[in-house]
Amino acid sequence: MIFEGDTAFREPVVAALKTVYDPEIPVDIYELGLIYGVRVAEDRNVRVEMTLTSPACPSAEAMPLEVKEKIAAIQGLEQVNVDVVWDPPWTSDRITPEGRARLRGLGVSA
Repeated sequence: MIFEGDTAFREPVVAALKTVYDPEIPVDIYELGLIYGVRVAEDRNVRVEMTLTSPACPSAEAMPLEVKEKIAAIQGLEQVNVDVVWDPPWTSDRITPEGRARLRGLGVSA
């Protein structure tokens, strides 16, 4: 994930992202590598660029809304926009080592 802007918000933003799960995969969206970038502008407006595991994802509407709500709840941040992008397409190569360990612990290979 690329984080741009006020680094004081990096930790709370990542913590918020780690509370959002793809309902079909028992790993949070941050560890799955679904978050491509976060930008906190000087006016404290936030732009999140994310993808989904598949264009046919049943949570295509709910997950970005949940990301927006969780980040908007962080004190000091203003407006949050979440853009779902498909380029580059998500692959399992984007899963973090922590996410892979979690999947292995659940008996799932990635």
